[in-house]
Parts: sequence; structure tokens; C-alpha cells
Amino acid sequence: MWFGMQAFWGGQATRVMIGAIIPGFAHMKNFFSASSHLQTNDFIGLVIWMCGFVPAVLIRPEKLQIPFFACFVLFCGSCFGILAWAVSQAGGAGDLFREPGTAANTGWAFMFGITAILGSWGSGTLGQSDWVRYSKRPYAPTLSQLVACPATIAITASIGIIVTSASNKVMGGEIQWNPIYLLADIQEYYHSSPRVRAGVLFASLGMVASQYSISVILNSVSCGMDMAGLWPKYLNIRRGSYIMAIIGIAVQPWQLLSTADKFLAVLSGFGVFMAPATGLMLADYHLIRHHKLKLSDLYRGDSTSIYWFRSGVNWRGFAAFTMGMWPLLPGLAANVNSWEGKWTGWLRLYNLTFIVGLAISFIVFWVLNVLFPVHGVDEDGPFIPTMDGVSSKTDEESYVRARDEKGSERITIV
Repeated sequence: MWFGMQAFWGGQATRVMIGAIIPGFAHMKNFFSASSHLQTNDFIGLVIWMCGFVPAVLIRPEKLQIPFFACFVLFCGSCFGILAWAVSQAGGAGDLFREPGTAANTGWAFMFGITAILGSWGSGTLGQSDWVRYSKRPYAPTLSQLVACPATIAITASIGIIVTSASNKVMGGEIQWNPIYLLADIQEYYHSSPRVRAGVLFASLGMVASQYSISVILNSVSCGMDMAGLWPKYLNIRRGSYIMAIIGIAVQPWQLLSTADKFLAVLSGFGVFMAPATGLMLADYHLIRHHKLKLSDLYRGDSTSIYWFRSGVNWRGFAAFTMGMWPLLPGLAANVNSWEGKWTGWLRLYNLTFIVGLAISFIVFWVLNVLFPVHGVDEDGPFIPTMDGVSSKTDEESYVRARDEKGSERITIV
């Protein structure tokens, strides 16, 4: 579903980019019903965006640094360009900063905002190991995780708030929180003048590039790796990515993004599932296994692996995940359907989704492992099989050759 949302945003950005070149494209007649929440030009943009995404999956993960850097530069140019336009035209940050709050309870609304952000970035937290394993040094990703990630989120969120406020003062009308829609509104506001169309073209190009990079980083490669690990005989990273893409479009993400309220509800809903998963993984690695992993056993799918548990299933994980998830489901349903009254308590709990879900699954998983311990928690070892703690040069050379031949599609133990 998350890929579907990113793909649809990419399709909308592509539609705006084409509309800057061909203004008539922005006013194309819609052949879809109103209930579908889908415009014909958005659908065409989605198809064109997917045509660019499909070949991008063929690039090996370790070869993506330069394309990612190019996407980063383009996106930064779009963000700061829109910010400069909005602030210069409005003569400041706009009037929304001086308006009184309308939330019934500011504190709970603040917590809901935190939940929405944590929920949306939860998948990135769990999938970061798919990328940091390409690091040259063990602690190379530490600085980026501690500084770059929170700084990037804070800066982009601040830019979004300022641009939303300032652009509303310039153009008036309905508050536009979506930067892609904002670019289309800017072109309409200035009557598609040549200079504005050029600005919208380059700004939307940055948005298209950002959706490409996010879809590949957080969705394509991560999901492909997971699927390849589950069924390596038939799936590799690329096949898993294509399966994810088909499912992501089939769920009709445009139905979830029709309004800002639904958008926030969807983002916060991710935390219901991401928080328990994060909690049990933290408990397993830090408290139960004490940072020890036997890497070779992670890729062995039989009873000789210390991670085989009972028929390949660790029931403790399912139990902890369920216990951390179910208290949040009533609040999710109440939030999506705008249920109030007797559901207030569940909504308050739901506003603390990531904190509550993570804490419950963390504690439950740790307690279950204390009461029902698993074997091998104190064992560790390298990925390459060793003899007397030292791997032979021949084994290392064979592993490197196998990895070069297979790329990142399949893990081979020699």
C-alpha cells in the first residue's frame, strides 16, 4: 500500500510536469467517475511514471548511489525554490502562524501528529538494514541515523508548513498542503505564463525524482529482499519488487489520498503495525540476544539453524506482535470513521500508537522469552563458514565470485 501511495504521488508529479509543457493536459476531460477519486490525467501520469520505475528496479542496489544523489539534488532544488517563491511573494511566513488553534485538545492533537510521522517512517526504520549492510565500516551509518534522518524530517516538515501558510496568503482559497497540487495551482494562478511554466517544470521534476528514489529505497529493494528471503528458490529482489508494484497499484491508493484527513489517517495507521514489529525486534536484539547474531544460521532454512524455532515459526513473536497491535485497532477504526463519544478512550490510546504499541510488544516479547527461553541466544558467528575462527582465503574468494555473479539478487553460502 505504501508503494501505491508513492507511485500515485509520482504519477501526479508527472502529470504536473507534463502540464507545464502542454498546458492543455492539465485540463484534460476526466473519463473516470467522481467516486473513484481518480483523474484521467493523473492516471496517464501514473502509467508514464511506472514506465520509468520498472527499469529502475533492474539497477543493482550497490550501484544506486549516484542516481540517489542526483534525485537528492533535484528534490532540494524544488523544496528551496518553492520556499523562496512563497516567502518572497507573501512577504514572510504567512498568516497561518498567527491564527488560533481549532483542535478540541491541543495536546492530543500534537501527539496525533507525532504518531502520524512515526507511523510513516516506521517502515524505513525496520528496513534500514537492507541498505546499511553495504557500508564499508561497521559504524558508518551511525552519524546519518542520529543526525541526518531527524534533521531531514524536521527541515522538510518546516518548509512544508511555511510554504503552505505563505502560499495561502498569496493565492488565497483553500489551504493547499500537497506540494504537487500547489505547483499546479501556481501555474493556474499565473495563467500559465512561460516563466511560471518553466519554474513548475523544474520543480515538478524534483518531485518526480524524489518519488522514484523513495519508491526504490523504502519499497522496491526492501520488499524484494524480504520476498527473496522467504522464497529464494523462485523469487529474487527484482521479481519481489514487481510483485509489490502490482499489489501496490491494485489497492487503489488514490482512494486513500483524496483528502488531508484521510492522508493523516493512513500515515498514522502504519504505526499500528510498525510499532509492535519495532518493539519486538528491539527486545530480541538488545535484551535477549545481547547484540549477538549467528549470521550463517540466518540463511539456513532447516532445523540445524538456531533460528528455526518450532517448524520455522517463533510463536513468541506473533504473540507479542498481536498484543501490541490489538489495543490500537479500535482507535484506528474510530479515527478513520470519525467516531466520537464512547470511542474517546480508544482514540486517546490511538494517539499514542507508536509509544504504546512499541512498549507493549517490547515487554511481552521479553517476558515470553524469559518464561520460554530459546536456545542459541548466546551464539554468534560470521556469515562465511569458518574453521577455528579463521575463514580460508579460498572460501572468501569463492564467496566474492558468487556474489559478483549473482549481484544482490541471491545470497550464496560457499
